[in-house]
Amino acid sequence: MDATAHHDGAGTEAWQRTSIGKFRAEDMYTTSGVLDDNAPDQTGIVSSTFVRGGKIHSPQTGKRGSGGPRPNRATLKEGDLVVVLVRRPGDAAFVTAEHAGWTASRSIGIIRADPHVVRWLRIWLQTPTAKARIEEDVTAHVEPTVSLDTLRSMPFPLPPPDIIAKYHRAFSLIEEKIDLHEEAARKAVELADAIHDDWSTASPVWETRLLGEVAKAKTGSGSARSVPREIEGPSVDAITPTDLFDLTVPHVERFRLSRPANASEAWPPGTFMLSTRPDGAHIVVTQHPASPTRCVVAVRPANDKDSWWLLHELRSRSSDISQMAQGRNAREISARALKRLSIAWPDSITRADFHAMTDPLHAMARQLVSESATLYDLKNALLRDISAKAGILLEQEAEPDEEHVRPPRPSMVPTPREATTSHQSGWSPENRRAPE
Repeated sequence: MDATAHHDGAGTEAWQRTSIGKFRAEDMYTTSGVLDDNAPDQTGIVSSTFVRGGKIHSPQTGKRGSGGPRPNRATLKEGDLVVVLVRRPGDAAFVTAEHAGWTASRSIGIIRADPHVVRWLRIWLQTPTAKARIEEDVTAHVEPTVSLDTLRSMPFPLPPPDIIAKYHRAFSLIEEKIDLHEEAARKAVELADAIHDDWSTASPVWETRLLGEVAKAKTGSGSARSVPREIEGPSVDAITPTDLFDLTVPHVERFRLSRPANASEAWPPGTFMLSTRPDGAHIVVTQHPASPTRCVVAVRPANDKDSWWLLHELRSRSSDISQMAQGRNAREISARALKRLSIAWPDSITRADFHAMTDPLHAMARQLVSESATLYDLKNALLRDISAKAGILLEQEAEPDEEHVRPPRPSMVPTPREATTSHQSGWSPENRRAPE
């Protein structure tokens, strides 16, 4: 092999130190997208907005743009790795058959290589080492941005294909299990939504109340940047609008930020935290004491037995709540405005019956979310293990006369039409049985 190899006796002897830019032209193709993220017709476009959690989540999945546009250098092919360059630099996802033929926007980088190489790069970009390296090179004139040249020059370890296959299998099984949990949790909450809709339709004569009459609400304060990185002593969850967006269910095991317990008013478990975007209201039910930041409203029902009716009533009024928000992106929601929301309010017996019927569904959703959190912990432990294995290897200085990397199993990489060059603007799988 032509790349620097690491020999430490710990099972990484055959790992190579390399970078995307050191691959031969016929073995690696990289480019960036060609369309604006805010193009009028988003059909058939993959932008950074749609790449989350290792997958492409476009609302236009299954559709095609009109006219069958001519393929260009940013036309995606099945097996490509798309990497976010703007807003969430480094997030990556495979292109599957449902998005093959779509066009990438300028906020996306495209990597096309042998399957085992792109599989490994998707894993590597999630490691603490890769994230820290990307963070070092991020610019933020308007939004956090990393250049494609940074990704090309970033050193990374490349294990042999059989080791990559074992890692890929482990991560795939973890992610599939998480997907199953999230789908089951989502269905449980949707069933509770359906029961609420059915009861609301069947009894249109229920009393109408203002939210402020049946619940306490208060707008949060302070930004995410004001939350301290390290806290000594007791703390509470600090809830930001970003924490609430794109949740599949209104339950979260833990949040990423914390505040000192005595720094601001802490709301007890079971409080709703609500924020808005143009697509509607986003709500979560806290499991621990929590404090909202700016543009998040804490809502606490007067009676705990009213929680599930109020939650689903708010979910059913999502668009109405969003219309109460101010600001260009409908982000500025206030408790004062929310208290004026009219909601359907049945008698206490009906609310208690609804609580009894839907509480097991929410208990199931919370349990599945908790199990998913355990799987995420396992995944993160594997990523830290990879970073640790790669540490010494990546500290080596690259030789100035290093040649291009020749992958262990090279194959010709198809170059898209109009492309003229290959680059355009604690757990060890070695000890596991290889997959069948």
